[in-house]
Amino acid sequence: MAGAEHGVFKEKLSPFLKRKREEAMNNPAECKEVLHFIEREYLQNPLESQVKRYENDRHYESRLEATFEGEILKGVEKLYRRTLLIEPTTVCAAHCRWCLRGQYDILHLNEAQLERFARYCGQAPENKEVREVLVTGGDPLMIVDRLNYLLDAIEHYAQNVQIVRIGTRVPVQDPARVNNKMLDVLRPSRAFLIEIATHINHPAELFPEVKEAYRKLKENGLTIYNQSVLLRAFNDNIGILSRLFDELRYMGIEIHYLFHCIPLRGMEHHRTSINRGLNLIKQLTASGLTSGRCKPMFTLLTDVGKVTLYDGTILERDRENRVLLQTGYSYEERMKWNPHWRLPSTAQVDRNGLLQVWYLDASEIQHGE
Repeated sequence: MAGAEHGVFKEKLSPFLKRKREEAMNNPAECKEVLHFIEREYLQNPLESQVKRYENDRHYESRLEATFEGEILKGVEKLYRRTLLIEPTTVCAAHCRWCLRGQYDILHLNEAQLERFARYCGQAPENKEVREVLVTGGDPLMIVDRLNYLLDAIEHYAQNVQIVRIGTRVPVQDPARVNNKMLDVLRPSRAFLIEIATHINHPAELFPEVKEAYRKLKENGLTIYNQSVLLRAFNDNIGILSRLFDELRYMGIEIHYLFHCIPLRGMEHHRTSINRGLNLIKQLTASGLTSGRCKPMFTLLTDVGKVTLYDGTILERDRENRVLLQTGYSYEERMKWNPHWRLPSTAQVDRNGLLQVWYLDASEIQHGE
């Protein structure tokens, strides 16, 4: 597992977060939010040992069980027609307890594997429509030299790629790493656009050093978009979300998704009900509390991919508190994009050839909602 040892997702704080926590502990009356976000996001909780039926080890199954040039591809996923995902490393600056990759195997790709991925991206017949690469992990900004090698290889071997997205929490967890060397690797003069996908979940995370790190990335010509995770007793509050999305707008960061916390093994205590999320989104979008430019899509990460909730998306609910979701994903098309994909046990194909998938909700009664 990512950061795991003997089946336990290890607790890890970056030196930056450790220092901020120590400073807050010396002044707890004025730093309650700082102590709260560090505790909720990063510190182990005994409740993690409580595993419920239908909780997952992974957020979805999309690994490519494929070979290319006679070698097995590692750290590669594909769920969408135009996008390939690669995980060069599973190392992070800190371990978010609710991390959707917390149960992943430890992985560090070498240069030969990264170059093979770039050739696969540009040459394999099933990738003829690929236009984007999502580099995630772990955190690719923890291995800047290796990331540079990957980006160079994509430029050379995969000229079909027009956008490379890099998923990272480094600016939040270890902002000093955003230095001139990193900015040169993320230079805007490459053959493709580079976008930064980040997770900022609470306004208390936006220390001056964090804002400065994002400012540097923006001034380097990068587009930055945010995907917040809705977490119970943390940010499931209209006031907190309004503050967060306002602040991100003023920082020039696009608001993209508000993710329902996935049913990952042992993480029930972090999860709100789906109804809670829907009610919050209604307040955000119809209250005038935020600008119309600050409204995310409330989205679930299911076993077949992302599903944004609209009227009619939830088809039914079973006795296990699972909801059946209607997606627009075509099973036939999915198999064209990823011939090695297999329909998970939670999914089915409807009469129109579209995927439907069961997704575990969280209990409203337990959460007092």
